This record gives sequence, structure tokens and C-alpha cells, in this order.
Amino acid sequence: MSRRTAPITVDHLAEVGEPCRSCLFWELDAVSRARLDHDERVAEKQRWLSEVLREWGSAGRVVLVDGRVAGHAIYVPAAFVPGQAALPTAPASPDAVVLTTVRVEPWARGGGLARLLVQGMARDLVTRGQVAVEAFGDTRGRADGCVMSAEFLGRVGFRTQRAHVTTPRMRMELRSAISWKDEVEAALEKLWGVVRPAPAPVRAPHQPRTLPTRRTGP
Repeated sequence: MSRRTAPITVDHLAEVGEPCRSCLFWELDAVSRARLDHDERVAEKQRWLSEVLREWGSAGRVVLVDGRVAGHAIYVPAAFVPGQAALPTAPASPDAVVLTTVRVEPWARGGGLARLLVQGMARDLVTRGQVAVEAFGDTRGRADGCVMSAEFLGRVGFRTQRAHVTTPRMRMELRSAISWKDEVEAALEKLWGVVRPAPAPVRAPHQPRTLPTRRTGP
């Protein structure tokens, strides 16, 4: 079984399961969302993602298992997510990208794919010069809400930026994420240094034996 992450495209949305395929909680305000039926919401989600890709670039990642979309993450500048205004701990910090969604399809859960998506997001944002990412957590344990579980965000490296009883705003410093990655790689190098066998000593090339010079004459 192969699995990898890739930048999200509009075509990937067709493979994303409900409710995320038609959810516009982040993309529109409540009044605008209420005016649309299901098919219109799906079309609006596609239009929104196309606009973000055109104006900002990569807006998220998908994780592919044997070529099939098994999960996705979406992260964008705060200007693209007016729906955050409905949350008590909004707005996000000016220097942060907003992570709105990390979701793994039900058939693919339990294999660490959500963590893989977060790691892919961090690598992507670091290479683009971003310093932090923020997300709004939910403490109520809802299985399929539009806001991610605060417990999950804590497990993958977010810390509370602004506390709230139900909807804390949480933050990941990408510089710290890089430092953590470097420390892990350094530790692995030390481990390999312990367990790798010492290299065999290099033998000096064979030198022919030099015979003493025979003295001649008186």
C-alpha cells in the first residue's frame, strides 16, 4: 500500500466525502451560506478553492492511498476565511496562516494519515516563508463538526494561543517545528552512530621487502 501527500487541486474536491465537500462554514458568512442549496454549495466550494489557488498558491494537501484521496487539509490566509468571524476567539493573528480543516475519510482512519497531513502542511508553509499557523479548536468532542478537535490539535503540535471554554484558538510556531525536526534527525544520526558497525581498518598497500645493499670492494 502506497501513501503520499500532494498539493490539493479543484479536481480533488470531487473525491472528498461529505460534509466537507459542500461545507462552507469557513468560506462564507452564515447569511450567504443559508441562501445556497447543496449543489450550489459544492460549486461555490470549487469556485472558492480555484480563487485561492490563483491568488495565493497551494491552499492545502491531500493524502493519497494507492492513488485514492484518503484525507485532506486546507490552510489559507485569514482574508480567505470570513467564516472565522463567527467564532469567539477570532480573529487569527496577523502573522499566521489559518488551518481550517484536517479530515481523514472514515475508511482510512487509524493509520496516522492526519498527522501526515499536518507534517506536509508544515513543510509547505516553511518553504514559503510563513512563520506560524493557527487553528480554532473544539473542546466538546463532536465527531464531525466544522471546527477541529482541540485535543487533536494539541497532539500534533499546537498550543493554546487564546483560551476559551469551547473554542480555543491554537497556534503552531513553524520555526519550532523545524527545530524539533532537526533535533530528531540529529538524535537519529547519533543512534546510527551507535548501532552501525565500525568500519574495517584500511590495510596499507603491500610494500615489497627491501633487501640491504651488499657492499663491494675493499
